[in-house]
Amino acid sequence: MSRPHTAAEPQEAEAARRGLRGHPWLTVLTLSVGAMMVSLDTTIVTVAQPAMQADLHTDLTGVQWVTDAYLLAVAALLITAGRLGDRFGHRTVFLVGALGFTASSVAIGLSSSLGWVVALRVVQGVFGALMQPATLGLLRSAFPPERLDQPIAVRSAVIAASTAAGPVVGGLLVQHAHWGWVFFLNVPLGAVALLLGVTVLGDVRDKDAGGRLDLVGMLLVAGSLGSLVWGLAVVADAGWTGLEALPCLAAGAVLGAAFVAWERRSAHPLVPLRLFRSAPFTSGVVTMAVMGCVMVGAPFVLIFYLQNVLSLSPAESGIRVLSLTLLMIVGAPPAAIWIGKVGPRIPVAVGLTVIAAAMCALAGLDADSGTLHTTLCFLLLGLGFSPVMVGGTKLVMSNAPKELSGVAGGMQQTAMQVGGSLGIAVVSAVVMTYTADRLPSRLAAAGVTLPPDRTEEAVRSVAVGLPPDLGTGTAAHGVLERVGQSVFLGGMQYALLATAAVAALGAVVVARARQD
Repeated sequence: MSRPHTAAEPQEAEAARRGLRGHPWLTVLTLSVGAMMVSLDTTIVTVAQPAMQADLHTDLTGVQWVTDAYLLAVAALLITAGRLGDRFGHRTVFLVGALGFTASSVAIGLSSSLGWVVALRVVQGVFGALMQPATLGLLRSAFPPERLDQPIAVRSAVIAASTAAGPVVGGLLVQHAHWGWVFFLNVPLGAVALLLGVTVLGDVRDKDAGGRLDLVGMLLVAGSLGSLVWGLAVVADAGWTGLEALPCLAAGAVLGAAFVAWERRSAHPLVPLRLFRSAPFTSGVVTMAVMGCVMVGAPFVLIFYLQNVLSLSPAESGIRVLSLTLLMIVGAPPAAIWIGKVGPRIPVAVGLTVIAAAMCALAGLDADSGTLHTTLCFLLLGLGFSPVMVGGTKLVMSNAPKELSGVAGGMQQTAMQVGGSLGIAVVSAVVMTYTADRLPSRLAAAGVTLPPDRTEEAVRSVAVGLPPDLGTGTAAHGVLERVGQSVFLGGMQYALLATAAVAALGAVVVARARQD
């Protein structure tokens, strides 16, 4: 492994770029393979969960931990992983992450018990956390800030394409092979990422990135983010009115406050708080949190609409939303050109406004909405996502010093992760609250009375389809289904309007942010 360059060696670094090692666009290719592996794994596993549930002899809660364990590990360690890249070199951290991610994928695919799968998903999340900030840190090292638009656009397009391909590829593998193959698929991708990484990636490190590691800060931020994401996952399942999530959310808040207090007096802070003195950087972090909230929260409720209201199969649902991901892929390069000409602030604000409009349009969907209506709504949503993803990433990465590019990348990824968890919690809580308020009275008006012990079950099941054994007769169950679907559509409308409000608020924050 070659010695990493420092900021004091610009001529040597430039010479390296003329060959394979450190070549900017070969670096983009290498990092795109790594980004593809991580993003594909996220969506492909979701499709495999029913098969895993049956094969591992577990219930729905148990199989949900296959996803939650991974997400918790990633959320808790992203910022720490970014700092490790700044300290030891993003090339080294990326290669370790790619190797560990690939090896843990093989181990998961060979596992035959839920306990081992969940434990290994935590391990996989640790290595996934190492890879993600490193990709942005290496892009920041390979390109000057004014030329980051196109490489970020390419990375965003690859992530969108892999996200879209996940359900299709996963469905085929589960249908024609074993669920383990959704993890074995990471082996060829990991091999390519490692080969290219060893051959192509350079590691430009600033000498100021040294110093002692802030171990206390690492523990505090990991505990805070892990508690926060866990608490939001509980909220998504039990709602905001329950007490189950309060200890986790309170612990997250206390540890977060302790982290800020520690960073203020630490000689070698994990996250130098001076980063947030830059208004563009701060607005970029806000943008990515809003992006995660809408990008994860809205599809979470819309997938129930497509499958349980419009009665589409999972494959048909994937095709219906293909227009969204397609426009994100096609729209990223033009968005990068636009951002290169006028800067990221205006495109991001416009993109968030378009997203808010798309959410309002989606809130108008009902049981009779056709393909054209839903496709146009998803096209509008994809049109807004493209400048927001590219511009938000640039706001974060180009306004952070190169020696802190890993921390900046970790902040960008963490903002999206926490925003996504918040989005799921918000839309779930809105739908559940609306359902609990309206379902009993609507059923009473329709002449259907549920046994007291089954009302809560009906409220919790309305999104996924009411079970047939709620204590009503066959005829009454038909009325129950119709009323339940109507109530779900009302809750979905308010949930999507809530995400529209979040996007609109984000647009205002970005538009009013001063330019440093």
